[in-house]
Amino acid sequence: MSDANVCLLLGATGVGKTLLIKRLQMFSVHGSVEFDSLPATLPTVGTNLTDLTMKKKKVTVRELGGCMSPIWPSYFKDCSSLIFMVDSANIAQVSSSCIQLLSVLSAKPLCNASVLILFNKRDVPCIMSPTEMKSLFRMDDITASATQPVSVLELSARSGQGLQEVLSWLESIAVK
Repeated sequence: MSDANVCLLLGATGVGKTLLIKRLQMFSVHGSVEFDSLPATLPTVGTNLTDLTMKKKKVTVRELGGCMSPIWPSYFKDCSSLIFMVDSANIAQVSSSCIQLLSVLSAKPLCNASVLILFNKRDVPCIMSPTEMKSLFRMDDITASATQPVSVLELSARSGQGLQEVLSWLESIAVK
């Protein structure tokens, strides 16, 4: 995999990683995404590899199931970038996601990886506001103390809101 940019996609179970991958893959192949229907997804128990072509450069996205979090570090050395997804609608999961994120950001093999933190499910009516999410995660402190460049975006993998920004981020890391 040394000839491609490898981006890890991490997050707790049920945050929408698989749906995001399917949406990105459809966009990569067709140049647009059909949002009328939702592609079928199942929780990822292992790992999914998806190749996306971004500005004529390949990005391999390795999605790791949330249940695999104890062994996520074994995949860190092979990646140049990281997307960490958080379910904005699952308030009970937010604190554990924050702890996972801090653990991932402090991992030595990831000290130079580009990082994108995605607050997903922005289309669900019972979510916290972006300000509340960023405050709860202490995003200002995290971005200030992280050794790597950290970007934060809001997304609805279901509706497609924010998908273009994720693609732009992936394109920016693919040209590095």
